[in-house]
Amino acid sequence: MAGTDFSRTMSEASSEHGFNRSRAWFARIHVDLILLLLLLGLTSAGLLLLYSASGQDWGMVKRQAIHYAIGFTGLFIAAQIPPRIYQRLAPWGYSAGLIALIGVLVAGVGAKGAQRWLDLPGLPRFQPSELVKLALPLTVAWYMSKRPVPPKFFDLVKAMAIIAIPTVMILKQPDLGTSILVSTSGLLVLFFAGMPWWLIFSMIGMVAACAPLMWFFVMREYQKQRVLTFLNPESDPLGSGWNIIQSKTAIGSGGIEGKGFMQGTQSQLEFLPESHTDFIIAVLAEELGLIGVLALLTLYFLIIMRCLYLSARCETLFGRLLSGSLAVTFFIYVFVNIGMVSGILPVVGVPLPLVSYGGTSVVSLLAAFGILMSMNTHSKK
Repeated sequence: MAGTDFSRTMSEASSEHGFNRSRAWFARIHVDLILLLLLLGLTSAGLLLLYSASGQDWGMVKRQAIHYAIGFTGLFIAAQIPPRIYQRLAPWGYSAGLIALIGVLVAGVGAKGAQRWLDLPGLPRFQPSELVKLALPLTVAWYMSKRPVPPKFFDLVKAMAIIAIPTVMILKQPDLGTSILVSTSGLLVLFFAGMPWWLIFSMIGMVAACAPLMWFFVMREYQKQRVLTFLNPESDPLGSGWNIIQSKTAIGSGGIEGKGFMQGTQSQLEFLPESHTDFIIAVLAEELGLIGVLALLTLYFLIIMRCLYLSARCETLFGRLLSGSLAVTFFIYVFVNIGMVSGILPVVGVPLPLVSYGGTSVVSLLAAFGILMSMNTHSKK
């Protein structure tokens, strides 16, 4: 027995030594192995879930796998670029994003009543607002890293102007959900920079005071309908309330253990709309139950905690501001989608990050994780 325990101890020590050597090798190429493994686990789960949610559509699964491959390639490339290069390129990337958003407003491609995509000759169709999700926090972090901390009032006003310009342009597409998320990514940089609490509460009060004006002069009819449906989905069960009613039915019918992989009636019989995009977690809840949802949430929790840990280890102000913003923004994406699908938030068209089917969003998110890794590893060189 003693010999067996000794052999087991030596085997565990050897495995730990091998893992540490792998971490050191990945650190040399500026990649955090733990975060990479967590992301690989999440995307693998995403492919399995998409296979079921799409009705066993191998074509869609293969396209998503290609999106993941491009995204992880972007992650590795983004991780190799030193933070000082990102600082230099930030205003140029912001300018390019604004030009692309202008292109969307002038000659964008429309779908389902929204004009959000660019279809340029020789290039795949892409959504510029997804790229702005990266360019905006980069630019705000670049701007604030050159100012004293905590920031002065006029520096905050200038930073808010940087945030407001693309937010308004995305709002005009119209894309209320993405405009909120984009502005949040920039505001989080200001929060981490030390924006005073009195200003934060003042902004919240202003938004609350302006809500009636937004209802009458800014929000479109379908956006108003989403809010009314959120408050009372049963008022139009076969129309605007159909999505959320079917979503909550799928979530509730899964119970603790679920009905089994690819055995969900709501998704497989196509009662659940947008099951491969915005409402994909309802498919998981129905087929794998509470256990499956908790497993996915655990993966998200570990990813966010690892990102915050790497953010705290950054040795530059620019790196800490940017990394913290990217980590918390990722959490907000997850929270908004799950809140939307479960009926505690209005439906705003936010996909479940790295799980819902999509191209531009997957690539931009994985590139963001590469940037976050760069902020942590290069700062020690």
